[in-house]
Amino acid sequence: MIDPRRIPVSGEGFKPYDVVVGHGLLREAERWVGPFLRNKRVVMVTDSNVGPLHADAILKQFEAAGHKTHLITVPAGETSKSFEGLKFVIDAMIDGGLDRRDVVIALGGGVIGDLTGFACAIYMRGIDFIQIPTTVLAQVDSSVGGKTAIDHERGKNLIGAFWQPRLVLCDLDALTTLPAREIRCGYAEIIKYGLLGDRAFFDWLEAHDDKVLALEPEALQYAIARSVEMKAEIVAQDEREGGVRALLNLGHTFGHALEAEVGFGDALLHGEAVAIGMCQAFRYSALSGECTEADEARAVKAIHHAGLPTKMSDIRWQDGRNAPFDACRLIEHMGHDKKAEDGHLTFVLVGGIGRAFVAKKVDRAAILDFLVLDGAILSEDAQC
Repeated sequence: MIDPRRIPVSGEGFKPYDVVVGHGLLREAERWVGPFLRNKRVVMVTDSNVGPLHADAILKQFEAAGHKTHLITVPAGETSKSFEGLKFVIDAMIDGGLDRRDVVIALGGGVIGDLTGFACAIYMRGIDFIQIPTTVLAQVDSSVGGKTAIDHERGKNLIGAFWQPRLVLCDLDALTTLPAREIRCGYAEIIKYGLLGDRAFFDWLEAHDDKVLALEPEALQYAIARSVEMKAEIVAQDEREGGVRALLNLGHTFGHALEAEVGFGDALLHGEAVAIGMCQAFRYSALSGECTEADEARAVKAIHHAGLPTKMSDIRWQDGRNAPFDACRLIEHMGHDKKAEDGHLTFVLVGGIGRAFVAKKVDRAAILDFLVLDGAILSEDAQC
């Protein structure tokens, strides 16, 4: 049995907490979570996919310890990260009589963590919550660092708050129920850490990606723990994304635009969009002379080797089409990106593998030309 890793997360603006990465943690959930419960009540938010797999067994642990339990279940999928989904969760909290001494558990992937965290951030001006992420992507990214949000029809994660959890439990055994596509999507966020700031970790992933994707216990624990360590180091320096934390958005400005254009859903999952976005960031950086073509080729090859898409033409739309994207519409979506300032585009670009940097006021015309070169179309009368 591999011992769990406990990774501290701290910063000036929030209470420190631990991210625990290990196997079999759900079987001991009450032992880990119990010390945080001030009321003899456990409220859990989950979705229609994860709930039937794990919720009952976890809640029975708390009932055996004398706690009352309350389960809130939302439909699985990105569509629950909406005003309607938020209202549903808050209505359930009100109906359940939650007060400021209560702690809410978010059991699920990034959608559940974001939705629950935002609901807790605004309910009674803030109540505590605990993350139990059940996807690779959520374990290495969205559950750590306090970003919570819902989507708007004009952009992803546009309405939200910074609200740190009190504890994050990453049970690696929970990942065994995931389809291969979801595991690959999470791997996109793992390789992102190597690409943005740790070339040695990228080297290791190149040599061990098959073991990580196969959920081999030791390789998986190392990959997820190292990713969490890197995120914890960055969050400690910059909780509110005023500086170095923006580097975590490598691939996201491109990727979010693709998600918004396709329509948030199963046609293009977040990790797939980020994978394409990272490849685009490397290609644009190489064309701009910031990154060598050798590093660009190596990064794209590693992403492709993991079974992830690397270009826009790999995407099938919601209706099954494999059609080119409109460059102007992508630019429009990028203008709604949270990193944009005064109408100017901001991107995370790269000087090579492990050397990401924030580029502000990037020329729209240059991005437009790149998107066309990268496979998007531009109508003759386009004005963007």
